[in-house]
Amino acid sequence: MNPFDSTSQRPGSRTGTGVLDSLLTNCDQDTFAREVWGKRALLSKGASDFSDLFSGRAVDELISRRGLRSPFLRVAKDGSTLPTSSFTGPAGVGATIADQLDDTALWRQFDDGATLVLQALQRTWGPVGDFSARLGSELANPIQANAYITPPQNQGFDDHYDVHDVFVLQIEGTKRWVIHEPVLDSPLRDQPWTDRRDAVATAAAGEPYIDAVLEPGDALYLPRGWLHAATAQGEVSIHLTLGIHNRTRYAVAEQVVASVLANLRDDPRMRASLPLGIDAPDSADLDMVKEAILSAVPDADPYPDLARVHRSQARPGPLGPLAQHELLQNLTAETPLQLRDSLDARFDGSRLWTRVGWLEFSDEDLEHVRALVAARITTAGNLGVDLAERLVRAGVLMPVAH
Repeated sequence: MNPFDSTSQRPGSRTGTGVLDSLLTNCDQDTFAREVWGKRALLSKGASDFSDLFSGRAVDELISRRGLRSPFLRVAKDGSTLPTSSFTGPAGVGATIADQLDDTALWRQFDDGATLVLQALQRTWGPVGDFSARLGSELANPIQANAYITPPQNQGFDDHYDVHDVFVLQIEGTKRWVIHEPVLDSPLRDQPWTDRRDAVATAAAGEPYIDAVLEPGDALYLPRGWLHAATAQGEVSIHLTLGIHNRTRYAVAEQVVASVLANLRDDPRMRASLPLGIDAPDSADLDMVKEAILSAVPDADPYPDLARVHRSQARPGPLGPLAQHELLQNLTAETPLQLRDSLDARFDGSRLWTRVGWLEFSDEDLEHVRALVAARITTAGNLGVDLAERLVRAGVLMPVAH
């Protein structure tokens, strides 16, 4: 059985309006999946009103009041990233480790032309976290959300490419984006643009594929490898970058190879030592190893490891310990319950695998749990109060959001 494939979605495979729809104006989801995804850049003017996701007030709140630490912010100027020591320090009683954001230092650097990059906003800002989780579910790829806050007439980074796809959402102000086609199609994570500086610089000097000013509500899709540089115009620019951590065939190949190697451990010929006195295998040994590898490929099963990696690359939706405690104390047959968001719930026989662990069920309970995963909302009575309590304690069920 393939638990990894049991509920996965491809872009455009869902019906109805979703988060992806709010990022597209030039095509529908099916067209995006077929003609755009991983193939070409796409600018969507007037895609949506993104002001409910993020704002300048949110920037000030995060930097000045939330006690963020250095991994959650970078500062860039003149194409380079500044050392974290230049904008961090201790924060008084109870926060003496010198890794908290120094809002005074950040103000001075921003006033001097530096771009502020708030990282991993899916962890620190609720509306962005909810939006990212929903988009990640629709695309079946994990999402990281960063915000770029650039002073007027400044450019945070030189022409470069990313090793993941991105959606750019313009929040406030305007920014000119100059996009060029790749010098390396679909780069992997260990193939950064810095390994190809000369090729990137040469390509960036040519005719752009897109040269446009993004205004609030515009969205831009860039596949990994597409060159880009962005410059704020006559006012402060704020945009969100939703980084899509793409699942690749190369990653599948890695898991297939790992499964093959695990199977070869059971072959005594492969465990045997090479003949004494040689520092490299001869052609007969090499042919034997190649033949053993090819013979083991049909039995390779990468799906358990792929599913494990998939679950580990995102977090389940937020869960309040006190709300869970209150829910258990007052649980009755009439209590409404909902499946926790972003659990990545998948069935493998009698087991339910989730991002908070796995549970095994009897045939009778399994039928109820399958119905729960399909419906997402139920009552304790529909499940059976004992089963509902078990799922609440496991962190799978939670109070219905109001």
